[in-house]
Amino acid sequence: MSLFHRATDDGRLRHELDTKEHELTAARAEVERLRTALDSVQLGMVITDAAGRPVLRNRAATLGGHAELLVNEAIQRLTAAALRGEAAEDRVNLYGPPMRVLLVRAVPLPDGGTLVTIDDLSERVRLDAVRTDFVSNISHELKTPVGALALLAETLQDSDDLDLTRRLAGKLVDEAHRAAGTIDDLLELSRIELGGQGERERVSVPAVLNDAAARHRLTAENFGVVLEVGEANGRTVLGNRLQLVSAVSNLIDNAVKYSNRGGVVRIDAEVDDPDLLIRVADQGVGIPARDIDRIFERFYRVDRARSRDTGGTGLGLAIVRHIATNHGGDVSVRSREGEGSTFTLRIPIEEQ
Repeated sequence: MSLFHRATDDGRLRHELDTKEHELTAARAEVERLRTALDSVQLGMVITDAAGRPVLRNRAATLGGHAELLVNEAIQRLTAAALRGEAAEDRVNLYGPPMRVLLVRAVPLPDGGTLVTIDDLSERVRLDAVRTDFVSNISHELKTPVGALALLAETLQDSDDLDLTRRLAGKLVDEAHRAAGTIDDLLELSRIELGGQGERERVSVPAVLNDAAARHRLTAENFGVVLEVGEANGRTVLGNRLQLVSAVSNLIDNAVKYSNRGGVVRIDAEVDDPDLLIRVADQGVGIPARDIDRIFERFYRVDRARSRDTGGTGLGLAIVRHIATNHGGDVSVRSREGEGSTFTLRIPIEEQ
């Protein structure tokens, strides 16, 4: 072979190699773009080959820890069904905390592999539960006041006694206020549950304490109770202002209604790094030890007779608990019968 032909063949070979290398580089760049695009998708995706081996898995499908073990078991099981040509799906419940519900689906691909998707249904399940609870709670809790309103109205209709009419009218007003209070508290609780954490901002703690106390000044005067708001030294916390005011307001409302005449309700805040502690302390009737673990449940009332007298709905402390959870904190109580109670709302100072 002449030197000319050999040089020509070498040149052609180099050109072909350069072309192949360029095509390979372009293919790698395309795969990387595809991987980046899949990683930006919130839906978890796993692609397997015809033997069921994963060849691509995006970031949303990588859960880590015990959750990933459970999801991988579901992926293997559903992939086996998809390789037989059957689309399959299953729910995986992760009890956390936090509790999560994942829907895992597997479908066969034309090349013999499978596509598995992992859809996080947690928020949808939570919202459905909130709506269901709201309907159930409002229908159950309004039965009593609505029934009482109907009975009082019927009695009033048949009464010619002026004194009896006045007494019945007063009871009608009380029952109407109780029904309205229950509706308001249910709406607030549902709004907080549906809204989740809400918008965060830097919130002035003294402003929260003073705004919450201002809502109950008149009620406290009527009950003969003194409200004392301590200094918070200009402290701020990252959170939702409306929710924090609502939480402290509910604690104050609870403290005032369960205080004795002449008692003092003290509201203050201090830093216990990395948290802010907001305390509402009263000198009231206290909480029996048997009820401590249940007072944050919806509609749970320690003293139902006293709740009827004060107009309590049994939702205030449930609202406080949800707000604390929304802020990554918690609420606790220390109480002794006959000596009063101290509720402590713990909120992380910085966003978690």
